[in-house]
Amino acid sequence: MISTIEKTISITDLLQNWLQRQVTESGWTWLDQKRTQIKSGDNTRVFFTAFSSVPRYIGKNNLELTPFDLKAASAVRLGWFPGHWTVDQVARTLLVLDLPQDNATQYLRTLEQVFSAADVGELVALYQALPLLPFPELLQKRAAEGVRSNITAVFNAIALLNPYPVECLDDLAWNQIVLKALFVGSPLHLIQGLDQRANPELARMLVDYAHERWAAKRLVSPELWRTVGKFADAAIIADLEQVIADPDPVQQAAATLALSDCPLTQAQVIQAKYPHLQALIQAGELTWNSLACSEELRVNNQPSATN
Repeated sequence: MISTIEKTISITDLLQNWLQRQVTESGWTWLDQKRTQIKSGDNTRVFFTAFSSVPRYIGKNNLELTPFDLKAASAVRLGWFPGHWTVDQVARTLLVLDLPQDNATQYLRTLEQVFSAADVGELVALYQALPLLPFPELLQKRAAEGVRSNITAVFNAIALLNPYPVECLDDLAWNQIVLKALFVGSPLHLIQGLDQRANPELARMLVDYAHERWAAKRLVSPELWRTVGKFADAAIIADLEQVIADPDPVQQAAATLALSDCPLTQAQVIQAKYPHLQALIQAGELTWNSLACSEELRVNNQPSATN
């Protein structure tokens, strides 16, 4: 098993390599100088000033990564997917990783200070970086703050394509992530560990949410049913029977997938009425991931999305 220090060095090497390919020589020189000062630990003011000044010297371009780069990221930190990062986010992550880590209390105090003073862009960078930082077990409270944020970009930074929640958050915070993702319209399939962390309480919360949407004559995301099927009782199966009768083929497919996760005979009886969907599941052509892709395609091709 790779030690925390070795992980940090490997992650830092990757970030440096990616960033140096895309920034100007003057920008890289500025960042290198600030990092040297921060590593010395002499003056935390240098860190705060540099952290806020990053876009001025580094820019905000999208980080350009190859498939090899993404594979390297996952190899050094399982679940890490920086394909949507920007160069300023990389630079800010490097600055945070450069803070002296020999004193956990001091490190976390400095980190909390920068979180408390951060603007939206800075918060996104910080929450995306959580799975790369030392002392992950001590960052749970801060991660939960991100989950509660009313700024969608900040919420998405912790909730989507981020391995930290599935590894470190308790069921209460985890369930809040899934429910809030539905509420703000964020795609559930981008939540890492969604199937792994499914639980009966979450299933109950999601079904209650679906009922609220139906009562208000509003659409229910097909992804809602993904973590419900394995915990379905007679009442939930009745709900899924209603969904599978929907004329929308995506809703039908979602209900079929959910029913296929349910071991109860009642669910199997309903499934049997839709042999063409059963056949697609058995052939591996209908999965939650393929359904998510078809749903994204449909939503993206609509003139306007309706909640």
